[in-house]
Amino acid sequence: MDNYFLLRLLHILSAIVVMGTGAGIAFFMFMAYRSKNISAITVTARNVILGDWLFTFPAVITQFVTGVLLMEKLNYSYTSTWFYWVIGLFVFIGVCWIPVIRIQYILFAQAKLSLSQGRPTAKFNQYMKWWISLGIPAFLAILGLLYIMVFKPFPVV
Repeated sequence: MDNYFLLRLLHILSAIVVMGTGAGIAFFMFMAYRSKNISAITVTARNVILGDWLFTFPAVITQFVTGVLLMEKLNYSYTSTWFYWVIGLFVFIGVCWIPVIRIQYILFAQAKLSLSQGRPTAKFNQYMKWWISLGIPAFLAILGLLYIMVFKPFPVV
């Protein structure tokens, strides 16, 4: 098998994982938060962290590595408009996602603290707003990145 097809498969599968875990994590964390059930929020917050480390992080690394290898294989230019958009969105997503990782640890700690109070702490609510505020633009940027990858609306050379 030509390694181009393997690289492309890995690139597509990792994009699916990033998109799927991103959507799933966001949905379940937001729904747990809306439930006001501190036990559910605590378990969900712990699993969100685990899911990011087990699925999202390896998929992001795979995206980057296979993306570079595919660019080399296809002779795409690192100075093309297409690449500038791709790398710009990739970096933007990372700039949103890296603080979200830290926020998730804070949310989990605050959720555990909230168990004794019977409701989310003020700090939990504050950090949840930050989590949502960073997650929405990152998710929209992922959609934009997928559009650019599939339709290639800009020159690649």
